[in-house]
Amino acid sequence: MASSWTGNRVRLRAVEPGDWTAFARFADDDGPQGGRLDLPKSAESYRAWAKEQAVAECDDDRFRLAVEATATGELVGAVGSHRTGPRSGWFEFDITISAGHRRKGYATEAAVLLLRFMFAERRYHKCLAAVLAPNKASLALFRGLGFTEEGRLREHVFFAGRHHDLVMMGLLVNEFDRRHTMSEP
Repeated sequence: MASSWTGNRVRLRAVEPGDWTAFARFADDDGPQGGRLDLPKSAESYRAWAKEQAVAECDDDRFRLAVEATATGELVGAVGSHRTGPRSGWFEFDITISAGHRRKGYATEAAVLLLRFMFAERRYHKCLAAVLAPNKASLALFRGLGFTEEGRLREHVFFAGRHHDLVMMGLLVNEFDRRHTMSEP
């Protein structure tokens, strides 16, 4: 392992302005997310987003990183911390892997790298995740990482013509350390 940001399958790195084409392709490849239909985005909106991400400051440990396959150098997704409660010691993160790169271990490894950083370096105590109940693959990913279902917000999110439950999951630092270790293997 070359650094704390590189695993066997993925490397986490800053989003670069030129990454906009990959993120636009991911949106096209995935189609409607879980049945939700979003408005089309222009190429310029993807360019502006990538440029903004490339110079964004890490505000209260909220950030977005590109997920790159180590074998090919190809951008395969993104991971980030998007909400934090520093006084209480919790954070939320999300991960997206493009459709053509799923089920190859990229999401698990990227999540472990991010969680290790947030727990060991930033000293957070708990990670939270909110997952749509119909998203069986994401639920399996989070359970495989050691997350526990802590509750459900019933019929909380509307898409595809009906309301769906939102599953709230949590992982404590000691649970992560037992399963994945706080230091690099």
